[in-house]
Amino acid sequence: MITYCSNIHPGESFEDIFLNLQTHLLTVKKAVSPKESFSIGLRLSNRAAFEIDKKVSAQFREWCQEHDCFVPTINGFPYGPFNSAPIKEKVYLPDWRHLERVIYTEQLATLLDSWLPEGVKGSISTVPVGFRGHLTEKDYPIIRRNLLDVLEHLDRLKQESGKEIILSLEPEPGCLLETVEDTLQFFEQMGFPEELKGSLGICLDCCHQAVEFESPLESLKLLYEAKIKIGKVQISSALRMERFERKILERFCEPYYLHQVVVRRKDGTFAHYNDLPEALLSHRGDHGEEWRIHFHLPIFIEKMDHYGTTRSFIEEILPLLDREILLEVETYTWNVL
Repeated sequence: MITYCSNIHPGESFEDIFLNLQTHLLTVKKAVSPKESFSIGLRLSNRAAFEIDKKVSAQFREWCQEHDCFVPTINGFPYGPFNSAPIKEKVYLPDWRHLERVIYTEQLATLLDSWLPEGVKGSISTVPVGFRGHLTEKDYPIIRRNLLDVLEHLDRLKQESGKEIILSLEPEPGCLLETVEDTLQFFEQMGFPEELKGSLGICLDCCHQAVEFESPLESLKLLYEAKIKIGKVQISSALRMERFERKILERFCEPYYLHQVVVRRKDGTFAHYNDLPEALLSHRGDHGEEWRIHFHLPIFIEKMDHYGTTRSFIEEILPLLDREILLEVETYTWNVL
């Protein structure tokens, strides 16, 4: 199943988000899925989530039914404004240390539970715990408590409605969860009760994992062996450059989003940077065998004149995924490309 990702459209109020769906989603549905149900990957900010009371929720569900659409997943990663102002590392705040993240995520879960069709599994993608530079090990007990609160909320919803929703942490460069290996270690360290583990999984973003030079096959194997569920896979592509060209990379320096960089040196080691301007300023001498930058590029691009993309990661992973795994194409950088 592949969803229409509403995150590509600016909108913080539910009124704006709903208008985007009415304007853009129905046009796309008519073109690609006129006679079949169309799934929505819905992004709701904290503001929008709490503008939706029971009446508005029911009206939205009726609108979806009227237009043969449904919501299997919510993007609960950005809490506040995302497309309209510079955000950088603030995108992770509030993180899983903060009660605001718990309250927001539980509201999303309650809404999704009311919208999910019978027999459809749901997912909520969320921050990879937090930005690594913001966290210390002293934060782990409160992080565990907060995640546990949400897992217990998901369990209560499941007992009442029979619907399954997976809270899906989304590994990302520069965060506490960067790689699949980081994720496995974190899940083991948290030690959640066995009866709640099934409600916690990951959102695997192809762009993020490709930037980390992860292997699609090995990543899926590790997750399968650890019995960690994949709530959804975000089909996205990163910037890739084998021959260092500073002037080309400088074009991708912009003030809105964080563009983490991983450089593979000729000796096989890696250099990590939290943002592209920092990488360009800090990197000296051996500029590396290959640069990969967290900059979401259109997935139809494989190579331009001076740089390439990590589209090959997408091509490798898609045949390996179970057919029921939810897919979402997320290219939110159109406003800065």
